[in-house]
Amino acid sequence: MNAPLKNDRFLRALRREPTDTTPVWVMRQAGRYLPEYRATRARAGSFMALAQNPELACEVTLQPLQRFELDAAILFSDILTVPDAMGLGLSFAQGEGPQFARPVRSAADVGRLAVPDMDGELRYVMDAVRLIRRELAGRAPLIGFSGSPWTLACYMVEGQGSRDFAAPKAMCWNEPALAHRLLDVLARSVAAYLAAQAAAGAQALMVFDTWGGLLGPAPFREFSLRYMAQVVEALKADPHARDLPVILFSKGANGHLAELAGTGCAALGVDWTVDLADARRAVAGKVALQGNLDPAVLRASPEVIRREARAVLDSFGPHPGHVFNLGHGITPEVDPAHVKVLVDEVHAYGRALRAG
Repeated sequence: MNAPLKNDRFLRALRREPTDTTPVWVMRQAGRYLPEYRATRARAGSFMALAQNPELACEVTLQPLQRFELDAAILFSDILTVPDAMGLGLSFAQGEGPQFARPVRSAADVGRLAVPDMDGELRYVMDAVRLIRRELAGRAPLIGFSGSPWTLACYMVEGQGSRDFAAPKAMCWNEPALAHRLLDVLARSVAAYLAAQAAAGAQALMVFDTWGGLLGPAPFREFSLRYMAQVVEALKADPHARDLPVILFSKGANGHLAELAGTGCAALGVDWTVDLADARRAVAGKVALQGNLDPAVLRASPEVIRREARAVLDSFGPHPGHVFNLGHGITPEVDPAHVKVLVDEVHAYGRALRAG
């Protein structure tokens, strides 16, 4: 049995309910900026060995909560677990990022893809979720996550990381029917993957559309937004996931906030290139917002970190429905002491805002 939740600020904020202060967590909060993470990673031997070991994944998930008063934990994993489970031969080359031995380029390649077995190839993820939820002992809620169908397709078609992902974009232009078949199987896979995390104990679900901002307005609607909406709809029909809040984070897609808010999600993550006051107006009270400090601010002095955190909080205002976060993931060179400054300032100033 899982322990009762002792801190529900994060979940209350996602429901746009009043909270005593602004909840805060940080994208990539379990990662290379922490010396204890680097030690565990070295012990594991490789990134994939770490991600696929439930005990070690639990250990690194909890590490930032042992340092900072964070209001949520997020499963330590990788967005490419789903395509890896589809048999594409994922590896991480030193200093070069992810690579697939068997990229998806043809109709035959797409035809070989199927929704992975959540109790087979992806069981290690669900085992990690169950273990983390138990070890959290109600300290904070646990976020499960996945890459978006479009973002997964980017890596699967390109075969590796890229700045512009020209190959998947070319597939959308040259073979749109094939792109849609790929995105449909990915949307069904992502929905099943998130539902399985919900069944294992995740208390909120997040979809990372990291490369949505690479698409123009019409292609974004056709190849990214459409399939995130499909995922949300499927989760709302799942008995384990239907009551869990879903957060969509489409980096660089600030012009589509109103449409994203119409998918039925509970919240939208926003990057640092939009003012939160403008984002609030765009979503018209339909969803909560998460974000959106520039991650580079954490390399500045404590005084600047406090000032910029207050500016983000002032931009949103004393309204319910804000989860403080970075506008993207924390970077490896950040001093952990600066993260403590940020978390403490968000909580202190969030209380002051509510006190009027």
